[in-house]
Amino acid sequence: QVQLVESGGGSVQAGGSLRLSCAASGYTYSSYCMAWFRQAPGEQREGVAGIDTDDTPMYADSVKGRFTISKDNAKNTLYLQMNSLKPEDTAMYYCAADSIPWVHARAMRPSNFRYWGQGTQVTVSS
Repeated sequence: QVQLVESGGGSVQAGGSLRLSCAASGYTYSSYCMAWFRQAPGEQREGVAGIDTDDTPMYADSVKGRFTISKDNAKNTLYLQMNSLKPEDTAMYYCAADSIPWVHARAMRPSNFRYWGQGTQVTVSS
């Protein structure tokens, strides 16, 4: 079955950087759209960045210019490089995947993705 396992979260000061990883297994990795979502306590889950099967990326306005999504098909791994972190980036970060058209994936609705990891916590202090 599809498995997604995130890692790389932690605690950093504002202005710092982290790189999240999501190791995928159980499906044809290169044929799935993938995305990163985050959820802060008391908030709804929101899309952060997504990537199409041809590596076309998209980003939420709140992270454009600071975050970079990428994937390594040979390693079946999705990444999220996060730079210039802000306290408002504090949240649980989840990776998601599904074999859906990019037009649906880029809408960044959690309900569009069937497969999810368990999450990794990112805490940014001021």
